[in-house]
Amino acid sequence: MDSSLPHKAPPAHLVIILFLSLFLPLCGSNNQFCDAGTAYGKLACGTATAPTSKILIKGGTVVNAHHKEVSDVYIEDGIIAAVQKNIVVADDVKIIDATGKYVMPGGIDPHTHLAMEFMGTETIDDFFSGQAAALAGGTTMHIDFVIPVDGSLSAGYEAYVKKAERSAMDYGFHMAITKWDDTVSREMEVMVKEKGINSFKFFMAYKGSLMISDELLLEGFKKCKSLGALAMVHAENGDAVFEGQKRMIELGITGPEGHALSRPPALEGEATSRAIRLAGFVNTPLYVVHVMSIDAMEEIAKARKSGQKVIGEPVVSGLELDDSILWDSDFHRAAKYVMSPPIRAPGHSKALQAALSTGVLQLVGTDHCTFNSTQKAMGIDDFRKIPNGVNGLEERMHLVWDTMVASGQLSVTEFVKVTSSECARIFNIYPKKGAILVGSDADVIVLNPNSSFEISAKSHHYRTDTNVYEGRRGKGKVEVTIAGGRIVWEEEELKAVPGWGKYIKMAPFNYLFDGLERADAEYLSSLRAPVMRSSIHTT
Repeated sequence: MDSSLPHKAPPAHLVIILFLSLFLPLCGSNNQFCDAGTAYGKLACGTATAPTSKILIKGGTVVNAHHKEVSDVYIEDGIIAAVQKNIVVADDVKIIDATGKYVMPGGIDPHTHLAMEFMGTETIDDFFSGQAAALAGGTTMHIDFVIPVDGSLSAGYEAYVKKAERSAMDYGFHMAITKWDDTVSREMEVMVKEKGINSFKFFMAYKGSLMISDELLLEGFKKCKSLGALAMVHAENGDAVFEGQKRMIELGITGPEGHALSRPPALEGEATSRAIRLAGFVNTPLYVVHVMSIDAMEEIAKARKSGQKVIGEPVVSGLELDDSILWDSDFHRAAKYVMSPPIRAPGHSKALQAALSTGVLQLVGTDHCTFNSTQKAMGIDDFRKIPNGVNGLEERMHLVWDTMVASGQLSVTEFVKVTSSECARIFNIYPKKGAILVGSDADVIVLNPNSSFEISAKSHHYRTDTNVYEGRRGKGKVEVTIAGGRIVWEEEELKAVPGWGKYIKMAPFNYLFDGLERADAEYLSSLRAPVMRSSIHTT
């Protein structure tokens, strides 16, 4: 491509966006952004700036999953138009100096729960507030879990389409399966072939609500395989957890520590092992969400070593925290750390970090599922009623950088892989997402490895009044976030606007399905059956 990029008249849709954006309120830095006219924080709202259609990022080290080099990146109309040295542009182009900094694909969070109805309440972050926080932290796309309505996938999908109308950044959907019949089977086909959903989640926990049986799990795995959709599991033994909860209550343990004690690592390990074996029996790929324990990680390691196609997803809370806080004498302080599977005892996080650095685990999510102090207090007399979930969308990129890259456990290119590109590959949207390549979507961050961050509920961009990483400091700060070709985070100023995000359809049959047919054929040939036998008895 010619290094001198000529001026073009802006497309009509950008003119319309420019006109509308002048009337969409927007706040400045930290926790002061506006939600359709409602300010979060004390500062008055400003005015949304026009989206910048032409941007040149100069002099940074451009990092992809397998390569890095000092180069310029030119963005036009939401697409990466050139990646090369010494690009010359006209005066109407916004220039960002990235000298001494890293230019990377925006993060993709594979595991979030926004505006989710759960445990008698609804998560405090919706598709705007959660995404706005994500953008401030360098994440430019996420994949949220659609929960069926009374078992109906179609009703659940329509409900989430409505919830996502005010999205500020791109997003996709996974779909949960909570019951099984012919209607669900047919709806799975519609979700894959028409709605762009290529993954289905099965809960092995939450008995009496979301939990499914082994019989359903097998039927679901078979259907996923036939559709080329990825089967995902929340792996905890729900029956044993239910028994553990009763045991804690009988012992008079009603506080947040009872949550962890009722669902120990062994129950996560058992369910992970069972799901892996059933997926192997069907011969379909498996994705294990929020791997929180050594027990579960070792089952994944063993399966992958044997050649089985299993993906393990740690989440930031599992990599960063330990369960000691659950024994805090202040209920409100302890309750904010309640999630499932639980945050584990010291030692598990280091083992998960090592597994991520060696490729046993492949990508990092958050399981972002936030509730405020009032919601968490629903379980003040019974840990079973504490809504499960912690934050992470805004902190993920910073914490993974500081914990894994600054410590030397991951390289810069590996950081891109575990926070962006591997997710894009698994869910079949690479290189549209997850790459700094010509033709890729202009979802880009500029990270300064020498800048510092500090996490606090006073400055984060969520609606919740707590943060499980309160006071955490580290090195490596996202200074610029570009989403869809628009600068949405720069100089500590957030410019998230409802409606700027779009739904990303994801096609079936990702790379994990390569070779399954050959494996099936080898299995059938190995049976040496049926044996042809005579019905005549011989002596």
